[in-house]
Amino acid sequence: MWMQKEITLKPRSRGFHLITDEIAQAIDDLNNIKIGLLSVFIKHTSASLTINENADPTVRNDFESFFNRAVPEDEPYYQHIFEGSDDLPAHLKSSLLGPSVQIPISDGRMNMGTWQGIYLCEHRNHGGSRRIVITAHGE
Repeated sequence: MWMQKEITLKPRSRGFHLITDEIAQAIDDLNNIKIGLLSVFIKHTSASLTINENADPTVRNDFESFFNRAVPEDEPYYQHIFEGSDDLPAHLKSSLLGPSVQIPISDGRMNMGTWQGIYLCEHRNHGGSRRIVITAHGE
């Protein structure tokens, strides 16, 4: 069995945002899969996805702080700055984290750890809405 759905996430501020519930709500037929795999893919080059701590919001704040130090804005060697000082840094951060996550499906649900959640990593100050493709397959 294969399922695929594209959803649009509302615009969010720059930072790391939990979207696990939005992903789960978008895939109604997941409960029909006993064993399988869920792929979540973002169709953008200045935002990314990752899985990490879902309980303590300071983790998300620390992620933002770390990536801002690791990939600073306004470096004199950046050439791709047409859309502002966060333009190229957003692309670099997106490449470091990646555009997708894969999650096992077991007995009709995402099989993640107790403290794991799916993050939308918004790397732009004004990124706008984001399109996500969710693909589930299994039996």
